[in-house]
Amino acid sequence: MDWTAVLLLGAALFAGAFVQSSIGFGMAVVAAPFLVVATPSLMPGALLVTSFCLPVVQLAHGPKQIAWRPLGWALGARLLLTPVGVAVVALLSVRAISVVVGILILVTVAASVSALDLRPTPRNAAAAGAVAGVAGTAASIGGPYLALVLQHERPERLRATLAAFFLVGTSMAVVGLALAGEFSREQLLAGLTWVPFVVAGYAAAAPARAHLDRERLRRAVLVFCVVAGASVIVRALVF
Repeated sequence: MDWTAVLLLGAALFAGAFVQSSIGFGMAVVAAPFLVVATPSLMPGALLVTSFCLPVVQLAHGPKQIAWRPLGWALGARLLLTPVGVAVVALLSVRAISVVVGILILVTVAASVSALDLRPTPRNAAAAGAVAGVAGTAASIGGPYLALVLQHERPERLRATLAAFFLVGTSMAVVGLALAGEFSREQLLAGLTWVPFVVAGYAAAAPARAHLDRERLRRAVLVFCVVAGASVIVRALVF
């Protein structure tokens, strides 16, 4: 393992943690393309370690205003659909699935800004969790869907709910990888090496969190969801 590359990739994790700490999600969207190109052998385990650590920091030091009802529906659906995501990955190429994931994000954004206004109903939360169960397995990106469902919530409530969603969802993924023998010691060590960069990104985002009111957060979520969808498609087609 090239530790120089691992340390340099800490900058990408810092940027990703800054974004996720501000709007509730986005670390995998920012960092995954760099990791896939530079150190593909560390994916997805190393990124999952950081994806687990950041929500722990967020919930330990930030407001814990969790929207429990939509979170429960989303996690239940994600648990049920994660095996389906594994089966889909086995049947289709990651590139093909990534393109579908990106298109789904863009379609969801389009629906959100149209007359079909997404709200955190049990049906919408379960649908977001179900898609995340498949999309998170295929492309390491499951946050945008639940973020869109929660876009009208208070910033503190949105960030705390997504943090809890990532914490439990990442735990599912890590356990699954470990049982399948796909979670290596190198991935664990690299992920732990990136934790200080992630914590620094969280701390640096404090001013952004303080100035994001509900409407600004909603716009930021929508814009970054478009970036997420486009980046997943580009990553699939280019890399």
